[in-house]
Amino acid sequence: MKNINPLGMFDEHFLLEKLTKLKDPLVKLEAHIDWKIFSPILDVVFNKPQNSSNAGRPPFDRVLMFKILILQSLYNLSDDQIEYQITDRLTFKRFLGLKSSDRVPDSKTIWKFRETLIQEDVIAALFYRFNQALDDQCIFAKTGQIVDASFVEVPWQRNTREENKEIKAGKTPEAWKEKPNKLRQKDVDARWVKKNKMLFYGYKNHIKTDSGTKLITTYAVTDASVHDSQELETLIDRDDAGQKLYADSAYTGQDESIDWCGMTSEVHEKASRNHPLTDEQKASNRLKSKSRARVEHLFGFMTNSMDAMHVRTIGILRAAAKIGLTNLTYNMMRCVQLKKKVYAVFLYDQYAQVMG
Repeated sequence: MKNINPLGMFDEHFLLEKLTKLKDPLVKLEAHIDWKIFSPILDVVFNKPQNSSNAGRPPFDRVLMFKILILQSLYNLSDDQIEYQITDRLTFKRFLGLKSSDRVPDSKTIWKFRETLIQEDVIAALFYRFNQALDDQCIFAKTGQIVDASFVEVPWQRNTREENKEIKAGKTPEAWKEKPNKLRQKDVDARWVKKNKMLFYGYKNHIKTDSGTKLITTYAVTDASVHDSQELETLIDRDDAGQKLYADSAYTGQDESIDWCGMTSEVHEKASRNHPLTDEQKASNRLKSKSRARVEHLFGFMTNSMDAMHVRTIGILRAAAKIGLTNLTYNMMRCVQLKKKVYAVFLYDQYAQVMG
């Protein structure tokens, strides 16, 4: 068997230099984000008695573990895959500040860290913490907002029609109750929906985007069957007053909510039976599309660069956590594209008081 020579003292350094010249995206991500802004939230969560322990090995740095979740979202990796990739890839180690000799968190440790964040319901808080840092630096353009939604699929459930009827009625099939292991693998929150003659199963990522920067300002997660327009009141508020609201015709008929927020409606007009759009309405829709179409660039990045339109989770809580991390990761990468360095000074005591 042929011997494999280990890396020499400077080989790793030269290899990393070459990877930097080849435009390793993680170098820019590390340079543009002040990761310490997330520490207060993570500290509040993991300083709670039920989440802290002095037994066994010392825990991994919390910010390091959070950065692992961002890596997972950026490359859509499972817990086992991210453990392998960190062990194998110098670029991942450099991003995390690990040396080749350092211990790497295993898949169970990564799962437990994310699960704790889900149980403490702070994924959204981490997303809005980052957005607050953006707002502090006046990065948002605030000239207009775009709302839209996209399907996020999960593995199909092989249920009978009777089982699906019980799930839609909010019941758990009796046969599943007798098999707890099977029940744990069943997603009773995801729903089927048909759009453009195509079937989707899973959830929806409803987002509001700053039209000037294409940064996500807020989001909501529902099952796939919820109509896009039903979440509009969740996405917009009076802080958006004075801005234009762009949306496709799925949001037609929501003028009352838009007016209440003090926004100017730029929602596409919709034809109805025996009432086709006039030439003027068609021209107006085309003009609105020039701004509204910017949201498609966002979903395109999530689809093509992040492979984020499907998740391997069970239940809406875990799906919402994955989708929230996807939205946060997108915003981070968008800041890199905008060449905006995000930093902030945050008072720990103030946040601790808010969290109780």
